[in-house]
Amino acid sequence: MQKVKDGDVVRVHYTGKLVSGEQFDSSAGREPLEFTVGAGQMIRGFDAALPGMSIGDKKTVNITAEEGYGERSEEAVIAFPKENVPADMKLEVGMQLTLSNQEGYPVPVVVKEIKDEVIVLDANHFLAGQELVFDIELVEII
Repeated sequence: MQKVKDGDVVRVHYTGKLVSGEQFDSSAGREPLEFTVGAGQMIRGFDAALPGMSIGDKKTVNITAEEGYGERSEEAVIAFPKENVPADMKLEVGMQLTLSNQEGYPVPVVVKEIKDEVIVLDANHFLAGQELVFDIELVEII
């Protein structure tokens, strides 16, 4: 039976959870996720779980923060001048916004705090610093 190796395009069903059991994502009810193994399209821990699997195999993997979305970085928490926010924009703590970096790429941020002169924004991925648990089922090797 064919086994997954780096460079293979695969389709998988998955459920992602925190170690507490709280689910944060799943392909249930959707098309399987398709990606190239080893191409850097997925977080490292997820990618590394696929080689050696055969169609129909299921596994559960624990992924450290380092192999997932990385550790939280205080450098990714920024004070953004309020004067740069459109006057008609109603800001709320917890609100998700998108900024652009120097190269023009979108950077998702979350409003953490609203002060007199600045808005404190967190550009860390919402799963940064978390150990993750993924249930993975290999559906197809293309």
